[in-house]
Amino acid sequence: MNAVASPAFTYEDDPNAPGWKSWRFRDPTRFNSFIEPLLVRVEGNIARVRMNPRHQHSNMRDQVHGGALLGFMDVALFAAARGLGVLQAGGAVTLDLSAQFIGGGTIGVPLEAQVELLRETKRMLFLRGLIVQEGVDTIASFTGTLRKSTPPPALA
Repeated sequence: MNAVASPAFTYEDDPNAPGWKSWRFRDPTRFNSFIEPLLVRVEGNIARVRMNPRHQHSNMRDQVHGGALLGFMDVALFAAARGLGVLQAGGAVTLDLSAQFIGGGTIGVPLEAQVELLRETKRMLFLRGLIVQEGVDTIASFTGTLRKSTPPPALA
């Protein structure tokens, strides 16, 4: 019997946020750690992914930096795809990410990416989302394409 490697992240019920899953990389030195912790909740065909912007995410206007938003968008695509059940751990790469910045995000107020799967093919996931704050202020919109990885060959 072959041992199965543990996923690179944890995805489990968050005791501090009933109904939400916590999404974290096991290795805190990876890029994603700059926006963690993330929370994920699926409601119908929408995956909601939350982050809490901190001072380190701010620009010179004391708003959320566009680079932090882009990083959040990218990670939200993966967290949403996992939450929607169309992607396994480490099973894809970003092919494209298109973003439109609409408003400034406030530091210290949770940001939420509301992501929907537009289409799934054998190798691709097409997604789109909105980043909102306080449920009403639209901060950005985005679309992305993920390419699913080829599964490794089965060992005999």
